Amino acid sequence: MEAAPFACSSCPSSSASFLPSFPVTARSLSSSSSLLFRRNNFRRNCNYYAAKFKSPRNLSVRASGDSVVTLLDYGAGNVRSVRNAIRYLGFDIKDVQTPEDILKADRLIFPGVGAFAAAMDVLNKRGMAEALCTYIEKDRPFLGICLGLQLLFESSEENGPVNGLGLIPGVVGRFDSSNGYRVPHIGWNALQIKTDSEILDDIGNHHVYFVHSYRAMPSDVNKEWVSSTCNYGVDFIASVRRGNVHAVQFHPEKSGDVGLSILRRFLYPKSTIMTKPTEGKASKLAKRVIACLDVRTNDEGDLVVTKGDQYDVREHTKENEVRNLGKPVELAGQYYKDGADEVTFLNITGFRDFPLGDLPMLQVLRYTSENVFVPLTVGGGIRDFTDANGRHYTSLEVASEYFRSGADKISIGSDAVYAAEEYLRTGVKTGKSSLEQISRVYGNQAVVVSIDPRRVYLKNPNDVEFKAVRLTKSGPNGEEYAWYQCTLFVNKVNGGREGRPIGAYELAKAVEELGAGEILLNCIDCDGQGKGFDIDLIKLISDAVNIPVIASSGAGATDHFSEVFMKTSASAALAAGIFHRKEVPLQSVKEHLSKEGIEVRI
Repeated sequence: MEAAPFACSSCPSSSASFLPSFPVTARSLSSSSSLLFRRNNFRRNCNYYAAKFKSPRNLSVRASGDSVVTLLDYGAGNVRSVRNAIRYLGFDIKDVQTPEDILKADRLIFPGVGAFAAAMDVLNKRGMAEALCTYIEKDRPFLGICLGLQLLFESSEENGPVNGLGLIPGVVGRFDSSNGYRVPHIGWNALQIKTDSEILDDIGNHHVYFVHSYRAMPSDVNKEWVSSTCNYGVDFIASVRRGNVHAVQFHPEKSGDVGLSILRRFLYPKSTIMTKPTEGKASKLAKRVIACLDVRTNDEGDLVVTKGDQYDVREHTKENEVRNLGKPVELAGQYYKDGADEVTFLNITGFRDFPLGDLPMLQVLRYTSENVFVPLTVGGGIRDFTDANGRHYTSLEVASEYFRSGADKISIGSDAVYAAEEYLRTGVKTGKSSLEQISRVYGNQAVVVSIDPRRVYLKNPNDVEFKAVRLTKSGPNGEEYAWYQCTLFVNKVNGGREGRPIGAYELAKAVEELGAGEILLNCIDCDGQGKGFDIDLIKLISDAVNIPVIASSGAGATDHFSEVFMKTSASAALAAGIFHRKEVPLQSVKEHLSKEGIEVRI
């Protein structure tokens, strides 16, 4: 989709400079007793995490001399993950305020965020474009990330043509989705190292994390710059290097230990203590394995990770307590160490009447992002709402707070259902839905739509107006067909979910049109059963859309992961309970998939 200023599909931003910043105050909460309860538990959770997860900087080797990195954040968005990675590696950060700050920098990192045209407009108006060109032409240490690479080229077709800095010959264009490749390009892909890249030494056989819709192409006129390429339907430029000047299309700050190794080589170019990443076998885009943490407050007010059985998260005991499977930050950190390709937080019940009052969840994101260097997704309560004092908050404001707190993507559920129903009824894109607002500002790759369908069995597929499928396993009364009815959370009545007059197929097609960049596909019938993913459902949806689909619900064994990747076009598979209960270790899933010949990040 086309992106608005300060956001684009070339790189997901984390906030926009023109978005309002709003404090979470006592007046925002619905009652004084509610406020006191939330404050006490917020402090308890924050104190726990502050004590448990201290800054790792004292574990890093400090740079000799001046250990300061100059960061060019031109105002389009929050670059928390890059900041966290730099600090993790032992460096302090100086933000660029004036063009002179660029010229005086010892090391400059430009994590480009936003639209190509908007970025160039800001750089030109602030006099930073000329300073940046001068800095690079003098062969000073420079690292551009994502849009920070694209801006070095002559121009871009994004909302253009738009002129770039013109330091590298070539035009930045959009991926072609007509050849069967899903756009945006999201996930862990392999690099083909072309020349002595210095910062990419020893990582040629490893996956790195990409998320973009626009790319620059290698050619005879820019081949001297190209240090690596990546294949996604075509070979595009993954990195460039000339002397001390480097730029990468992927996100090292979200590429795990391999990405940290790349950043470390840039920050410590002459160090002899580099630790080489373990041997990899990357050759193409990998299938992703995602760890999901369903997070909610228990009856004592503490944030815990839980897991439902067909969405029921309470133990079947006399106390009927919320099932507690651990602390969210601890588990996220462990899954990162175990090799999770992404971590997803789903805030399943907390603060639905006032999402911005969910201070502990925001703090969980902040602490997690300091130590987990893979993409983080958060969902739950992202919608427009009005607090008890009549103050209206847009879904964009809610999402912005999550992005500022460390989320890379947000997941929308019920609000996406309402938007899709309205769109299918009227055929009009109003631009007012949460899905449209957030994807317009942050880019569609920053928006995941979570679909929660349940099977409705049919004797005849023509009995309903919705897309039905022939089942590989007949229904309870011998039915050969089913359609998948979408549901949404309403309240605790009827298990908290309400059936809607829209099918999963129709919803998926509609939200793609409205700006979703990815679909998280659940299944109520399979949730918590451990009998495998709903292959019929996943095949139906993944064949219907041109954006990535994440398979969810039902995993109980390693075989279930290989089955869903072999029988459907799913880009990723997500699991929760089997990882939390250690029934199936995450690493064993990766090892199994690799043995089955399925590309994964090791």
